[in-house]
Amino acid sequence: MSDNTESPSPRSFLPSIIIAAVLIIAVVVLYFWQPEPEEPKMQKVPAPQQKVDDVAPPIQPMVENTPVAEEELPQYNEPTPQPAPVEKPLDTSDNTIKSLIEATSSYEALAHVLVDDDLLNRFVVFTDNMASEQIANSHRLLKSPKQKFKVYQQADKFWIDASSFKRYSLYTDIFVSMETAEMVNLYKKYLPAISEKYLEIGASSDEFNQVLDNAIEHILDTPEVPTPIEVTTDSVMYKFVDERLESLSPVQKQLLRTGPENMRQIKAKLREFRNTLNAQ
Repeated sequence: MSDNTESPSPRSFLPSIIIAAVLIIAVVVLYFWQPEPEEPKMQKVPAPQQKVDDVAPPIQPMVENTPVAEEELPQYNEPTPQPAPVEKPLDTSDNTIKSLIEATSSYEALAHVLVDDDLLNRFVVFTDNMASEQIANSHRLLKSPKQKFKVYQQADKFWIDASSFKRYSLYTDIFVSMETAEMVNLYKKYLPAISEKYLEIGASSDEFNQVLDNAIEHILDTPEVPTPIEVTTDSVMYKFVDERLESLSPVQKQLLRTGPENMRQIKAKLREFRNTLNAQ
C-alpha cells in the first residue's frame, strides 16, 4: 500500500520555532548574562594615615538583577476521553428480521410468502418439531400455496398430479436463491436470541445448533422415489399406497409431496448451508 500521507508545510512549524527561540533567549539572559557594576561616586576627603593592613576592601555596590519575563508556553487542553460506544441491543422485531431475511434473496416474492408475525419464535418451535420428526403447523414460517393438491385417476388408481409439484416450485426457487453465507451470518447473529427462545420452550437440554443439525439431517434422510406416486383416500385425506412411504414422518412425507426435482434442490441447499455453518 502506497503512503499517501502529505508532509506538513514548513510554514506550519513557524510558530513553534518562534516560541522556542524566545525561550532560549530568555534562559540565556536569566542565567548567563550579568550586568556591569557601576562606578561609585567618590568624595574628596583626605585619607587618614593608615597601615596597609588596616585598609578595608572597597565596598561593592548591590546590583539587582532585573527579571526577564519568560515567554508564556501555549496552553494545551488535554482531550476529554470519549466514553466507550454502547452496544445497541439486538433488534428482534418482526419487521427487522423479515427485512434481513428478504435481503438474502433477489426474489421479491419472498416478502409475500414469508409470514409477518412472531418470526423468531416460529423458527425455534418449527425447527425443534422437525428435529423431533413432526410438523408444527401453527408455527409455519411460510404461507401455504394457493393452488390445491391434485391427483388424477387411471386404471382405478389415484396418482399425484405433476401440477401439485409445481405449486412448490416458487418456494424452492426462493430458497435456492438465498445467499448461503448471508443466511449463516444472519443465523449466527441471532443465535443468542434463538437460544434464549429455545430455553423458554424447554424442549430439551441440547444446544440449538445441534437441534438445527438434527432437523436438517432428518430432511436429508427422506428417500427419493420415482414418479408417479400412487395414493389412496379415505374421503378425508390422501395417503401413500406404498407402506414404506406412508410410514415416513410427517416432515418427510411433506417433502415427498414437493416432487423429486424440488426435493433434490432443497436437499442440496440444506447440505450447502450445513457445511458452511460447520466450517465457521
